[in-house]
Amino acid sequence: MRPEVIEYINSDNDLKRFLVEQPIWYRILSRNPGELEQFEIASLHYFKQTIPHKVEKFSNGIQMASMMMHMFQNMKG
Repeated sequence: MRPEVIEYINSDNDLKRFLVEQPIWYRILSRNPGELEQFEIASLHYFKQTIPHKVEKFSNGIQMASMMMHMFQNMKG
C-alpha cells in the first residue's frame, strides 16, 4: 500500500479500526489507492456515522424522551 494512503488511514482511528475489522480493504487499497473515498464511505456506513444514521439516532432519542415524559405524567395524575 502506498505510504501516503497508510499515513492518511493512520491519522484517523476509525479508519484504522475499520481496516483491521474489514481486511479486504487492505487488498483493494493496495491495488487501487483511488478507492480511498469509497473506503471512507464504507467506514461511515459500517460505524453508522452517516447523516441518515445520525438523524435516526436523534429521532430515537426524541421518541424515548417523549415516552418517558408521558410515563411520568401518567404516574403523577
